Amino acid sequence: MLDIILHLDAHLLLWVQQYGMWIYAILFAVIFAETGLVIAPFLPGDSLLFVTGALCGMGSLDMQILLPVLMLAAFAGDNTNYWIGRLLGLRLLNSSKQRFIKHEHLEKTHLFYEKHGGKTIIFARFLPIIRTFAPFVAGIGTMSYRLFIMFSALGSVAWIGSLTLAGYFFGNIPIIKDNLTLMILVIVVISFIPAILEFIKHRRAASQ
Repeated sequence: MLDIILHLDAHLLLWVQQYGMWIYAILFAVIFAETGLVIAPFLPGDSLLFVTGALCGMGSLDMQILLPVLMLAAFAGDNTNYWIGRLLGLRLLNSSKQRFIKHEHLEKTHLFYEKHGGKTIIFARFLPIIRTFAPFVAGIGTMSYRLFIMFSALGSVAWIGSLTLAGYFFGNIPIIKDNLTLMILVIVVISFIPAILEFIKHRRAASQ
C-alpha cells in the first residue's frame, strides 16, 4: 500500500493501460470507499486526485469523464456513510466484536464538529481520516439530512474539482513531473498538518 501511495503515478498509468475505460470504475470505487466506509480511511484521497488530474493533462484520462465520476463517488460515499451512522452507528460502536472503528478518530471528528458546525462536511473533505468519519458522525448525531446533502454536494465539488484541476494544470510542469513521488509525499504531509496541529493543541491543553 505504501508503495502504491508513493508511486501512485506509475501504478495508475499501468492500470489505465491494463483496464482502459474500467479505470473510471476503479477510481469511483476508491473514492467511494474512502469517503463512504469508516473502515477505509487509509485509502489515498488527495494524492489520488492530484495524480489523476496530471494524467488528464497527459491525455491518459479524460477530464470530462473523470470529474463527474469522482464527484458522484464522493457524494455517494458521503451519503452512504451518513445513513450507516444514522441507522447503525451506535449499534456498531457498542458492539463488542467491533475492532475496525477507532474511537479516537470519532472523538477527533466530533471536536471538529464542535468548532466548525455544519461547515465541517466541507472542511473535512480536505482532511484525511476526518473526511471518512465526518458523515458517519453527522449520521449518529442525526444532523438534518437536507442540510447535510447541501454541504456534502458543495464539499464534493470543491474537493474533487480543486485537487484534480491542480494536478491537471501543475502536475506536468517538468520540475513537478520529474519529482512526482516527492510531490505526492508533500501532499500527504500537508493534508495531515491540520490534524497534527490540533493534536498538539489538545496535548498542551491536557498538560496544563
